[in-house]
Amino acid sequence: MREDNQLIVITHLSQLVTFVLGFGSLIIPLVLWATQKEKIYQMDEQGKEIVNFQLSLLIYIIISIPLILLFGLGILLLIIIGVISFVFPIINAIKASNGESPKYPLSLNFIS
Repeated sequence: MREDNQLIVITHLSQLVTFVLGFGSLIIPLVLWATQKEKIYQMDEQGKEIVNFQLSLLIYIIISIPLILLFGLGILLLIIIGVISFVFPIINAIKASNGESPKYPLSLNFIS
């Protein structure tokens, strides 16, 4: 296994592709994690964090859609999710580049 902080940083930042293309925030990190987890030190651990975070965001988005009808609470939740999904990949990419172990807030543990 080799240490490659740059690829781990790219994996964290690849979540931001959704803001450009409209999709891919789960697909790209999932592919990078699945293909590189055996080759790169800490890719397995951080890849699981990213995939769990993206799956959690997907569930929160699905939950917020019916809440739009309830006093517009879903719109507020979608805005919060948008901010979190933009800010935390950047913060955690910086942490990963410094060799720290990143954590994502409100992340449910689907893959352990």
